[in-house]
Amino acid sequence: MKKTTKQASQRSPAERPDRTGPAADAFPRDQIPSIRRVMMPRDTNAFGTIFGGVILSEIDLAAAVEAHRHHAGRLVTVAMDGVVFRAPVHVGDCVSFYTETLRVGRTSVRVKIRVWAEARFSTGKEVFVTEAEATMVAVNESGEKVPLRPKGR
Repeated sequence: MKKTTKQASQRSPAERPDRTGPAADAFPRDQIPSIRRVMMPRDTNAFGTIFGGVILSEIDLAAAVEAHRHHAGRLVTVAMDGVVFRAPVHVGDCVSFYTETLRVGRTSVRVKIRVWAEARFSTGKEVFVTEAEATMVAVNESGEKVPLRPKGR
């Protein structure tokens, strides 16, 4: 049976072999993270590392923090793409979530989130954990799409 593979254009951003990004770059010391969090024992799985779901939850929050720079009302996550865990996170690691707005549409905001962990007890060693792209959509109280409303309006 012949094995089929996805073409590069069909793969998520993190799976593309031609992608360039922070995995090859240095830790972004000159940037301020949207969220920083020390991982605690309650966040661990049976293997003693941090649950991927805990990291995904923080990615979602970081995306919302960034998207709210462009919208004063409700936002919901409609998509999260490109999550590939490249390194484990351990109890005591300080995890930083760096965000960047990629696109602002009429009703949505696309955000890039990069996740780095500083090894426990501040050894100074930073590890690239993962990255994702999230799409946040503005909605009203009924959950229907609405145009983005910049803050102050």
